[in-house]
Amino acid sequence: MNDNNKLDDRESAAMTTSDRDLAPSAADKHHPLLKLVLELGPLLVFFFGNLRGEWLVQHFPQLATLGGPLFVATGLFMAATVLSLIVSKVMLGHLPLMPFVSGIVVLVFGALGIYLQNETFIKMKPTIVNALFGVALLGGLAFGKSLLGYVFNAAFQLDAEGWRKLTLRWGIFFFVLAVLNEVVWRGSNWYYLPDVKAADSLWVNFKVWGTMPITILFTLSQMPLIMKHTIEQPADNGK
Repeated sequence: MNDNNKLDDRESAAMTTSDRDLAPSAADKHHPLLKLVLELGPLLVFFFGNLRGEWLVQHFPQLATLGGPLFVATGLFMAATVLSLIVSKVMLGHLPLMPFVSGIVVLVFGALGIYLQNETFIKMKPTIVNALFGVALLGGLAFGKSLLGYVFNAAFQLDAEGWRKLTLRWGIFFFVLAVLNEVVWRGSNWYYLPDVKAADSLWVNFKVWGTMPITILFTLSQMPLIMKHTIEQPADNGK
């Protein structure tokens, strides 16, 4: 028994910081609904801001300084993103990697778009974010790192082959999302020219109600792979 305990201690001491990071925290396990709300909330605020931008300006005239409905929606999106990250830090004890990276890009490109009154910065944000994630995941694989394990560690535990395959698929999927975003926003601008408001609405609807269902369907399609490579966790007998 003592020899086994010593072995466990040596293995624990040899564990790197990155290995420990893959283990889900207690907060991640206990607040799955909160995590979902924090990730979807800013998107819904963005949709509402674009849909009711004129109404919001009428009731809150100071929002008119941001510009048209899309810029008002972007300003609200930025505020909701910051609030989401703050709540994540307070309630979960850490900042989730993907929302954190996405939040930085939202703030930078949103601020540029509002300051320059150029919607291109706003509409290209999802392209940049998804391309960054794709590069990070596939680049990590090139160096032998399955980075997706740091993102989905609270949801499930996979063996090395499972994380590697899942990381590859998600890396490719992020590039698909980047291309889709470019096709939709550029195509809607061309199709509705010169009706900018209609083009903006189509793109916002796709961003909120198109990208999310596509992502959910893709996630569900990966369940066979996840089930195959899931590591069974030992039962906790209170010892």
